Order: sequence, then structure tokens, then C-alpha cells
Amino acid sequence: MAKIEENGLYRYTPSLVAAIIAIIVFAILSLFHTYRMIKSKLLFCLPFTIGGYFEVIGYIGRALGHSNRTSLGTFVIQSLFILVAPALFAATIYMTLGRIMRATHAEIYSLIRVNWLTKLFVLGDIISFCTQGAGGGQQASGDAENVKTGENIIIGGLFLQIVIFALFILVSIIFHKRLRKQPTQASVAEDLKWQKMMVVLYAVSALILVRNIFRVVEYIGGRDGPLLRVEWPIYVFDAVLMAATMVVWGIWYPTPIRPKTMSQVNDAEEGMPLPNANGMVQGPAAGVAANTYEK
Repeated sequence: MAKIEENGLYRYTPSLVAAIIAIIVFAILSLFHTYRMIKSKLLFCLPFTIGGYFEVIGYIGRALGHSNRTSLGTFVIQSLFILVAPALFAATIYMTLGRIMRATHAEIYSLIRVNWLTKLFVLGDIISFCTQGAGGGQQASGDAENVKTGENIIIGGLFLQIVIFALFILVSIIFHKRLRKQPTQASVAEDLKWQKMMVVLYAVSALILVRNIFRVVEYIGGRDGPLLRVEWPIYVFDAVLMAATMVVWGIWYPTPIRPKTMSQVNDAEEGMPLPNANGMVQGPAAGVAANTYEK
């Protein structure tokens, strides 16, 4: 079986300057997210933070590839870590929607039962993550046939992630429209800025979705395709979009939907909220809204 040709790992010489800039940007953003996560004690944001450090490792691999274009190890590092980092961002995004539903006591407006919502999306995300990782591992052998197989596996993982994101956005929009049309008592609390967080979810989801579509087109084009022959697309359609995702999430962190205790959330879910004469949903869960969630 034929091996990859000499100097064939890249179709160009990776820019050292661009890689260093990316390393600095993602390192700063990752440290910022670490600070925000620790300060707010929102551990469900841990996958997002880890994803930022994955980006740093990936671009370190690209920086090392500048002086050694034939190093399979650095090539796999940059390819794999940059590829899977958005899947970690997605895991936190999925969990945030479930928390918004619980915080507003509007679980009945979800297309998918809220107890299953996060589990299904995160499970799909894990499968996508592992699939892309397996594809990257397949490429690590350096064998031409295995590299092609790895590319096909990665495409499958990216397609799965796109489908999951599309479904997530659909569920989010329907939930948003239903709750705006018939708000719950909890949803009108001034300190629960759930609508702003929904806009943030749409923004970061759109950024990741565009990035994933780009990566699918890139891999479908193959190693000799136009997107892999030049370097600028990976920075414009991946690095910039993922940095923007981290900036948006870091500024509008999901602190308004943090429960004081999970027991209060579980107690709130025991009652089925019903609309009153004014069109506002109330019930056993609604009465504790103001005291259950803090800024």
C-alpha cells in the first residue's frame, strides 16, 4: 500500500505567524472562560472551556508544522484537536437549553421531554466527537488508504453534528416561540434573562453550524481539493468563527440561569404548570421561581 508522498501532508507551508496569533487568541479566551467558570461555579461549562484548550493545542501543532511539513505527529495533532474542539463547545450549548427550560418552568413547551433533551443531544455530540476522533486516528497511520478512510469517517461525524445542530436549533426556536406566546410566571422574572440567552444560543449555534458545513465541504473536496490547497480558509471559516463563538459565550455567560440547588429544580418540576386566565402559566413550580434562580 502506498504511503503519503513526501511533503504531501500539507499542500502549502503552514504560516507560523498565523498559528502563533491563533495560539495567543485561543489561550487568552480559554483562560477567560476558565475564570468565568470558576467564579460562577457553572461546571456544565467545563466542556466548552476544554474545547478552547483543544484549539490551543491544535494551533501549536500547526506552528510546529511550519518547520516540519513531513511530521505525521504534528499534522495529526493539529488536524484532530482543531477538528473536535467545536463538539465540546456544542455539549455545553445543549445543556444550556435544558437549563433554560427548567429555569422558566416551561418544560411542557419542549418538543422533546426535557429529561431526555440534554441526554439525547449530548449523546449525539459524543458519538460525533468519537467518530471524528476515530477518523483522525485512522489518518495517523500515514497509509494512503487509511487516510482516505479516515476522511470518510470524519465526514460522517461532521454530517451527524450538522444534523444534531439543525434539530437543536429547531427545538430551540419552537420552545422560544411557545414560551413567548404563553409565558410562565418564572419566565417574566427580571433577573432571569432567558430570552437574551436564547439569542446567544442561536448566535453560537449558527457560528458552529457554518464552520461544520465548511469542514464537510473541505473534506468532500479531498486532499487535492481547492480548500486544502491553501491555508486561509481554515482561519477564516474555522479559527475566526470559533474564536467568535468563545467571545460571544464568554461575554454573555449563562449565569442568569444558574440554579441555587438542583434539589430546588427537581422540586419545581414535580408540578405540571397550567395557563391561568391571563394566559400566564402557573402551578406548584411557578411559585418558587423568584427564589430558585439568581443572577
